[in-house]
Amino acid sequence: MRSDLARQYGQDRLPRYTSYPTAPHFAPDIGEADYRRWLRSIPSRKPASIYLHVPFCRSMCWYCGCHTSVTRRDDPIAIYAAGLRSEAHLVAEAIGHRQPISHIHFGGGTPTIMTPETFADLVGALRYCYFVLPDAEIAVEIDPRTLTEPMAEALGFCGVNRASLGVQSFDPIVQHAINRLQSFEQTAVAVDRLRRAGVRRFNFDLLYGLPFQTVESCLGTVARCIELRPDRFSVFGYAHVPSFKKHQRAIAEDALPDSTERHLQSEAIAEALVDAGYVRIGFDHFARPGDDLAVAKREGRLRRNFQGYTDDAAEALIGLGASAIGRMPQGFVQNGVATRDYLARIAEDRLATAKGYAFTGDDRFRADVIERIMCDLAVDLPQISRRHGCDHRAAILNQSQIDRLISDGAVTMLGDRLAVTEGAEFLVRSVASAFDAYLSPSTTSYSRAI
Repeated sequence: MRSDLARQYGQDRLPRYTSYPTAPHFAPDIGEADYRRWLRSIPSRKPASIYLHVPFCRSMCWYCGCHTSVTRRDDPIAIYAAGLRSEAHLVAEAIGHRQPISHIHFGGGTPTIMTPETFADLVGALRYCYFVLPDAEIAVEIDPRTLTEPMAEALGFCGVNRASLGVQSFDPIVQHAINRLQSFEQTAVAVDRLRRAGVRRFNFDLLYGLPFQTVESCLGTVARCIELRPDRFSVFGYAHVPSFKKHQRAIAEDALPDSTERHLQSEAIAEALVDAGYVRIGFDHFARPGDDLAVAKREGRLRRNFQGYTDDAAEALIGLGASAIGRMPQGFVQNGVATRDYLARIAEDRLATAKGYAFTGDDRFRADVIERIMCDLAVDLPQISRRHGCDHRAAILNQSQIDRLISDGAVTMLGDRLAVTEGAEFLVRSVASAFDAYLSPSTTSYSRAI
């Protein structure tokens, strides 16, 4: 039955709902002046979060959907890091007080492409501009193939306490097909270096739906990963959008698995991780029972942002770097994507805001509904409607989609409480899409639902 559902719904192109409205709806009518006004309104007593984007790698992985470019030289990276330090100062000045910070996340690209000294200078600038709380989570995305021992030591020295390691697959056939050759031994050495440097919490990123990938190779990768005892797994379906990411054209489309095979791979990984003692978080994360993410799930505090599932409760997320997205209580802002343009704006002492989105009351209501569906796999529509002063009967915009999901046994409706049935978690994006006021049925810019 579940394979039938995968065939029926799997080809739909849907957002991952790490934001609502989603990034394609951002527009240039939200600019620097709006962002400055929103920054000034951040409460001084409520912690905010920071995301820093580092758009450089040493080589291009053909599956990558991130804003990044390849450089062999260190000079462009050092210049860019100086821009990040300057932007941190500019944003802090716009806020007008020393803002407390509860979470810092370095994403990319490959943040550890910086030299240890450059990374330490950048963290020092953040601590100077903001009040980084003593128990703040400081997380860094890492390519294990390029992590040196001095860099691992610098991460520990700077207070990094969570490392997110890209693994994707240990199958050499798959690795050749995606231009990412990474042995288990390289990964194990990186984990050991980080642990010896004092980094204690680990996330591993896996992908399914890659060229030549099979259920057996997915399970082999999971088994090796479990040996290294990570605290969390993020398990994403490969999004093949070569019209937007030209390098993905190097991947042969006839080597990609169909929706049924993708579903089998994703559920095999999920079953293996649950059997190993991990708790399923939403539809694509897994965590040990004592991990903060699992605790947040049990306590109903789970959130979703641009990094996926999180226990970060901050209302303001400050985005630093080219293409970085920030979220204020009033709306979203995004910096310019091109590194050259970003640095030029910062050099002129201007914020790099290129576009954004200001929330309406209906946006806030639907964002709340969609977040609860994505995080809790259930939503009490009248309860959320009362919180926003809305009519819960107007919440569902695609009733035929919900009716189909109910008929297929993927969703239940008891009164006005909607819930995704056990075993149908992989359809949660299909459920959430029924509440999306902006979703176009013809869009191809999103990844497949499964």
